[in-house]
Amino acid sequence: MSLDDKVQALAAYNACDISDALLKLKVPGAGFLADICLHTPYHTLAPPSSPSKPIIAPAHTVTFAPKASPTPSSLPPNTHFADLTAANTITVISQPPSQRNAVLGGLVAARIQTLNGLGIVVDGRVRDVTELKSLGLHVWAKGTSTVGAGGESKCIAVGQDVIVEGVTISPGDIIFADPTNGVVSIPKDKVDAVLELLPKITGADDKVRTDVLENGSGLQEAFDKHRKGI
Repeated sequence: MSLDDKVQALAAYNACDISDALLKLKVPGAGFLADICLHTPYHTLAPPSSPSKPIIAPAHTVTFAPKASPTPSSLPPNTHFADLTAANTITVISQPPSQRNAVLGGLVAARIQTLNGLGIVVDGRVRDVTELKSLGLHVWAKGTSTVGAGGESKCIAVGQDVIVEGVTISPGDIIFADPTNGVVSIPKDKVDAVLELLPKITGADDKVRTDVLENGSGLQEAFDKHRKGI
């Protein structure tokens, strides 16, 4: 199965389904990127009544460090990290905790979009929110700021592993960015196992729902009957 086929298969599910599968596979944190929220409303791309479809693509990782860190940048000279965006990926930006500045603004997001980036997930702050919304690009983040990246941060790497709320994200891992339920990272070596588990998990939940809502079953009884052994 090609990557496109896998992405299409994953799109039939939601982020909660994905985390249920990752939990079964003992992936730390079930892949959930906690406290990351969508900051560009989905209705910029679709009417409010339309289903909120996830954006699913490989991760392109970016690492920031404190401005005073002795760690040198591994980027090519005179190159902005946005210029290194890989097409058809979701950029995942790691910012040091407790910083007040943003690490993404309107101009940077526009450059990522120009290079066919599909979305941006920021473990930190963004700014220029009105401009971000005008782009129609999906941007998830923990919060906002009025201060640019140079206030407290510097970019030191592109294409290295990053850790977001205890979840390690490697370049090429699959980001499942669900506008309704949140963002989940699927390790690239777990995608096939996730796809194998998903119909079993959702099928069991459908049976539980039927037993509880239509057949008068107790919830625990239904769980024990249908969920055990998956």
